[in-house]
Amino acid sequence: MNGDSIYLAGEGASPKGDLPFLDRYNVSDRTTERIFHAADKTYEQFVALLNDDASRFITRFETPDEPPNLYVREGAKPEAKVALTHFPDPAPQLRGITKQLITYKREDGVQLSFTLYLPSDYKQGERLPTIVWAYPLEYNDAATAGQVSGSQYRFTVISGISHLFLLTQGYAILDNATMPVVGDPETMNNTYLEQVVSSAKAAIDKATEMGVTDPNRVGVGGHSYGAFMTANLLAHSNLFKAGVARSGAYNRTLTPFGFQSERRTFWEAPDMYLKISPFAFADKIKTPILLIHGEADDNTGTFPIQSERMYQAIKGNGGTVRYVTLPYEAHGYLGLESVEHVQWEMLQWFDKYVKNASSASPTTGQ
Repeated sequence: MNGDSIYLAGEGASPKGDLPFLDRYNVSDRTTERIFHAADKTYEQFVALLNDDASRFITRFETPDEPPNLYVREGAKPEAKVALTHFPDPAPQLRGITKQLITYKREDGVQLSFTLYLPSDYKQGERLPTIVWAYPLEYNDAATAGQVSGSQYRFTVISGISHLFLLTQGYAILDNATMPVVGDPETMNNTYLEQVVSSAKAAIDKATEMGVTDPNRVGVGGHSYGAFMTANLLAHSNLFKAGVARSGAYNRTLTPFGFQSERRTFWEAPDMYLKISPFAFADKIKTPILLIHGEADDNTGTFPIQSERMYQAIKGNGGTVRYVTLPYEAHGYLGLESVEHVQWEMLQWFDKYVKNASSASPTTGQ
């Protein structure tokens, strides 16, 4: 608090992507003054005030070519910026990777987006094996669902179990492909399947139209709720050659008091709980799927039994499935051995069933 003012910092969502800002808000007359916002084609985020009147503050600045560093700013003047840190590029060999924010619409008119990542040696017009990586989110209306999030102007950093390491192996990646589930909060999951399948198809169609994706060599993956999405897409569409599902939940009767923003219990909406449980459609999953789970997963919705029983169900019905368990790991994976093993498993799986799949053959699946 400074006199009648407080300060507001945010991501600054815009049609161009995120442009972070710092505002001064007067609580007496309810007026707002913009002190700072990121310049176009950059990503600069407010970090901390250096004095009460916000005449000096710290930001974190980055661009696709410049690694994140901290700066002292005096207002919004570009010349009044002094570097606090000088961190070099930790992985210069990744700098050739390109990324681009792509927007498009799905069949029902809802605006969607993904960040298209291409390998450093990509040649214009070449159709690549492609991975769609996503995590569904829920919205009350299409306008909110269609908002662009993220920024294509951030410095690309790849670490841990990130699927972006696949870029070094010749894949195109449709990252954070939006999979909005739109509708009344009380009933939106009644059409969950139809909406995620339509979103996935729209993403593949757009990347194919752009000339970067071979539509017959596309894989899908996700973590947690994204793993749930992955199994459902393989059970209810023929869009993909293979899937990777990490730390997921597949039987919604094991989360009977709700999940994500679902408000109904299993006993109030049993048909919906079964309809969106890929476990109930394990006999339809003929597309190869890799299940990965930490043995010590303490997230209440994704206990390891979810993957154990899903593996048994798919295997028992003659599907192609591999189940990898990671000792001592929780919902995310941190140990060096685990991180390296997950990367190896994902690469081997996608190479076998996506990259080396015949681009002339029809896409498999149910």
